[in-house]
Order: sequence, then C-alpha cells, then structure tokens
Amino acid sequence: MDDEKLKTTELVLTAEIYNKTRELQVDDLPANIRKHYWDNKEGTVKRPINIKAKDLTQLYKIINPVEIAKSLPFLSYEEFGSQLKLTIFDLGVKWLAKHEHGREHIKNNPVLAHFYENYDTLGVSYEEASQKNEPKEVSRQWIDSLILKISGEKDSEDVLKLAHIMVPDEIEQTLDRLVLNQDQKDEVEKMVKAIQFREYLTKIGLIEIGKLLFVGPPGTGKTSTAKAMSGKLKVPFVEVKLSMITDQYLGETAKNIDRVFELAKALSPCILFIDEFDFIAKTRSSDEHAALKRAVNTLLKAIDNISLVKHGVLLIAATNHPQLLDSAAWRRFDDIVDFPLPDEEMRQKILEYVLAGIDGTFDQTEIAAMTEGYSGSDLRMVVREAVLNALMDDRLVLTQEDLVRAVGEFNKRNAFSYMLEGTP
Repeated sequence: MDDEKLKTTELVLTAEIYNKTRELQVDDLPANIRKHYWDNKEGTVKRPINIKAKDLTQLYKIINPVEIAKSLPFLSYEEFGSQLKLTIFDLGVKWLAKHEHGREHIKNNPVLAHFYENYDTLGVSYEEASQKNEPKEVSRQWIDSLILKISGEKDSEDVLKLAHIMVPDEIEQTLDRLVLNQDQKDEVEKMVKAIQFREYLTKIGLIEIGKLLFVGPPGTGKTSTAKAMSGKLKVPFVEVKLSMITDQYLGETAKNIDRVFELAKALSPCILFIDEFDFIAKTRSSDEHAALKRAVNTLLKAIDNISLVKHGVLLIAATNHPQLLDSAAWRRFDDIVDFPLPDEEMRQKILEYVLAGIDGTFDQTEIAAMTEGYSGSDLRMVVREAVLNALMDDRLVLTQEDLVRAVGEFNKRNAFSYMLEGTP
C-alpha cells in the first residue's frame, strides 16, 4: 500500500503543479502520464488535468484507489465525478519530499523536479529530469494527433496511404543489435550530432546536411539501420516506396511526391525513408510516360528543397541497384553509405546476435565460413529454418547439425530461384 500511496501522491502533485505552472510544457509530463491524458483531437494534454479514481487503476493497476486516496491526509475523494482532490498542497509536498523513495520519483519527473529544484536537501535537477524523460515525438499518440489533423485537409487520404509511419516506440531493432562497419557507425553518429546541434548549424549557415543514400544488395541492413536511427534519434520514421507512388497514382504522381515531403515536414523532426530509389532511373530512361518524367523532376526538386537543419527532416534513400542512378540523382546526396555483403567476421557477429536467445550448442565460426555471399537477412532465414526443423522433432534445443542442414537447404532454394530467374 505504501507504494500505491507514493504513486498516487506523485500523480496528484504532478497534475496540480502542471495545471498552475504555464511555463511547463506537455513534454515535461512523465511519458506514462502524458500518454494517459493525451487528447488526440487537441494534440496535447489539456489543462486542467483532473484525477479520477479510474486513472489510478489504469496507470498503476491500483485496485482500491478510493481507499488509498482517503488514507492520505492531504487528499479528498468526491463521489460526484469520482475525482481526487488535493486539499492541502503544502502537506502533500512535504509528505513526498520526506518519503524514503520520494526523491527517486521527483528526480525522474520533470514537473516535480521543476518545483522541488529549490529544495536544497533533495538535490534534484529539472534539466536532468527533462533529459531522461521521453519526448512526445516518440509516442504513437502524438503521431495519431498529427494524422488526425492532416486527414481533415484536402486530398489527404492518398498521401496517408502512400506513407507508412512508425514511432520509435514501435521499432524493435536497435543500433546496438545491428552489425555495422565503422563507416556506417560514423555516418549514424554524424546525423545524431547534426540533430543535436541544429541551432548551431543554422547559425553558421551550414544547411546542406542530412541527405543520405544507402546502397547495397538486398538484406544488408539498409532499412533496418534507417529504422534503428529513428529509435536512436527518438523521431518518427516515415517510409515511402517510389514504385507504389508511381504505379498506383500515375495521374497524381508529381502532386503526391510533393504531399509526401510536406507530410514529413509536418511530422518534423522525423526520418523520411525513400525505398526503391533506383525506380527513378527506369522512368528517366523511358519515353513511355511523360507524367513519370515530371514526377522524377518533382522528386529531385523536393530533395533539393528539404533540409535536416531547416526542416528537421533527415532524408534517407535506399537502392539495391546504384549502377542505375545517373549523376543528377547522385549529386542530391551529401553522403553515400555503402552496405556491402558482410564479411566472415561480420557474419559470425550476426549469427551470435540471432542465436543469442536460442538454447543449444553450436559453432558460429563454422557456419560463418560456410555462408560466403550471404546477407544478414539470409543468415536470419537460415536460423529460422534450423529452428523450424528442430520443432518438427519437438526439440527446443538447436544443434550444429540443424544449422548445417539449414545452410544446405537455403543453398538449394537459392539455386532454384536463380534457375527461375534465368527462365525466358
């Protein structure tokens, strides 16, 4: 019950201080409280925040919120509206400050840290609490609010179909779980610093930063890295496939390209990821559709006119076929990041990550040596096949023989697919 009292007190004091302190912003609310009270239509947490008994149950799984509220001398419970009221503010403030775990709650809550910062004995910092707090851009609620606002605008339906929007909360892959070479790691770190020092870059006029082209064979981690950067930077991820824009909306292609870039600006800060970028090469070399050529020119112009520094949009394009791109496409990007097939050492590291949660005795070194020319995606497929083969025998423990067999099966399937591709 003591822990429930502590959480209840934190919530009511957070609401009271947030309601009265206009300089505090929605990002100052702890992420769990912000998400709970978020208003999609308004795109924020409206003041005043009113605490109801059911909020304690939903937020903290407190099954007896009324009993908890009545046990605290600075709270009252109003039957009408099922609301909790803070009756003696100063008493609540002192109670939390003196509680043996109160400081931990205060130092991780920017709203409370802002108020208690002047309590010398606590030694809490509003700035430190703010840095640890999850920004609103990380949450699905913030994105849904923006989508709701955009959906009310003219011709918005098509553009929302074209773009797949994810928030960092939804991205499972993290950079520390990706096997990257040093060049790739350095490029990621550059973009982290560029976002961190946007104001400085603006001040010195260095705005042509943040347009990356990822090149490499399928399955080498281009999309996974872009998504993981979203998680690292704590910004939304907007994915667009060029072939979808042109194939499904031929008459509106140029307009929809402009709309996609405007959408990215509306979601700023974000990552705009353009997949299948080599698709523009097919349209530039063809006389079949003048509309497609206009679309390509629109795309190149849109790339020219967007900036990480000015608009908060990190543009990443990806291609499996860089040889198809001409100089007009290449020169739009300030950095090219190569994603080659992994060498033996990298393959071993990938296998170590993929097999980390699987019981068994196996030699990743042997499998890495057997899989020359495999991508990271191929290696994951091999492990998946090995696990499924083991399950066929009702085994939850993997063996080296399972992995070796899976490599052989993958090679056979690969050879068959090459045969099909070569069939007229």
